[in-house]
Amino acid sequence: MKIEIWSDVVCPWCYIGKRRIENALAEFGHADEVEVHWRSYELDPGAPTEPTQSTSVMLARKYGQSPEGAKQMQDRVEAVAAEEGLIYRLSETLHLNTVDAHRLIHLAHAEGGNDLQGRVKEALLEAYFTQARNVADPAVLREVAVAADLDGARVDEVLASREFEAEVRADVEQAQAYGATGVPFFVIDQKYGVSGAQPTEVFTQVLEQAWSESHPTLQTVGADGEACGPDGCAI
Repeated sequence: MKIEIWSDVVCPWCYIGKRRIENALAEFGHADEVEVHWRSYELDPGAPTEPTQSTSVMLARKYGQSPEGAKQMQDRVEAVAAEEGLIYRLSETLHLNTVDAHRLIHLAHAEGGNDLQGRVKEALLEAYFTQARNVADPAVLREVAVAADLDGARVDEVLASREFEAEVRADVEQAQAYGATGVPFFVIDQKYGVSGAQPTEVFTQVLEQAWSESHPTLQTVGADGEACGPDGCAI
């Protein structure tokens, strides 16, 4: 079974959704046969690569809120995150561009497959939400990526170029083709789409349904009839 997850590293619900799908997989009997692949999505492609304002200020301006109103919005999200064991520092986060972070996530997959990609994705989310770090800063990106086992030389090469930029764009276009209007967005076996950070039980249900459809069991009809077996025939 393959799960593709579109998300952004500055999307608070994406980190929450990541924990919830992980919780569902922890209880799923076939988790060792599930492949999880991360896809890119940019919530604000026009965000600055050198951030100058906090997300609190950006949210207040975007939604016509007062600073207090924006903080209340963030407090509510922080409370939900805490239920999943995530301690957010949203009032300290910056409004920033994420294309370079996404390019490193693609590099991780190219270098080490889904496992390395998953570690880099987790490290970037943790850096932004629980450490309030600037994940648009090349120095921060390099430190986080190398700590998650990416090769420093390749990280430098990618950050100094536009490598994997086309792959990031392709992911965004595919999400749009699926009809996704926001993230997180989960696609299971290219058949089931799940929008948003749904409760863990919803992910559990769709995992079971997708597995049963791709691995059908034979339905036996009628009672056992006369038959021959390994020990011969009763005649």
